[in-house]
Amino acid sequence: MSEDVTGTSAGAAVSDVIVVGGGVIGLTTAMVLARRGHRVRVWSAAPAAATTSAVAGALWWPYRIEPQDSVGDWSLTSLRWYEELAARPQETGVRLVDGLHRGERLASLGPWAGQLNGAVETAEGLRCRLPLLDMPVHLEWLEGRVGAAGGAVERRTVVSFDEAAAEAATVVNCTGLGARELVPDSGVRPVRGQLVLVENPGIEEWYTEADPASSETTYFFPQPGRLVLGGTAGADDWGTVPDPRTAQEIVARCARVRPEIAGARVIGHRVGLRPARDAGVRIEAEALPGGGRLVHNYGHGGAGVTVAVGCAQAAARLVG
Repeated sequence: MSEDVTGTSAGAAVSDVIVVGGGVIGLTTAMVLARRGHRVRVWSAAPAAATTSAVAGALWWPYRIEPQDSVGDWSLTSLRWYEELAARPQETGVRLVDGLHRGERLASLGPWAGQLNGAVETAEGLRCRLPLLDMPVHLEWLEGRVGAAGGAVERRTVVSFDEAAAEAATVVNCTGLGARELVPDSGVRPVRGQLVLVENPGIEEWYTEADPASSETTYFFPQPGRLVLGGTAGADDWGTVPDPRTAQEIVARCARVRPEIAGARVIGHRVGLRPARDAGVRIEAEALPGGGRLVHNYGHGGAGVTVAVGCAQAAARLVG
């Protein structure tokens, strides 16, 4: 797998590609393309640290993402990549951390679950050792990998894909929620997630407890310098301002699992709008006026980190 990500494909034609979108999907796609020999530029309206990806709790897990017949392969490809990156956590932002998916059972998951190394069912749920990403560090690392492979990341607001098509033979749409207006695709919707950051009172393992039918979840992720508490999944909620009452409820839910969280000092609040899509992830190509090509890679919801590499490879195959 890693050869496909990090190595240049034999015989790959060098061509100009502009990737629109600088979150984890856009940067990972740009990295894969650049390392395959394409001249890549990333156009992003905001720095990586200001994207939705930077807010993510970022535990690898294929949660609330479609289509199921593709998600398993995308996720496992990404998992193996992150397992390699975890050998250099300070550089890549990727660590392998133990934790519990409360109430989860292998039989309720897809065939991909059989490929998890060391997953154990207990009375409480499923215990696993999974990649947990410190997203600000990982996004900075991705930008560095794009640059090292000869690509460039540029700050640019795009109002039409025609702008990029005027400068490159191929445009890759990794705009996330922005695809709703740019494509346009009315099936793209925000799923609002709110997080609370607290000083870590000594918790070393992650924990999740989620009901897919509910807009409330309970999870905590130990990240360097902080413990990330969550969360919410408010469909069609465009609000980006943290709600104090919601924050209190998040802390209370997490404290019912680990009481020491109740006394942890709050050091920050975050809100991110996950870019969900009614029909699931869209990876396909279409012709642009003038002979160019537009390759779509969007609609990953809250699982962009989980499928980033697998989807990047799928998009890269369409670029050629």
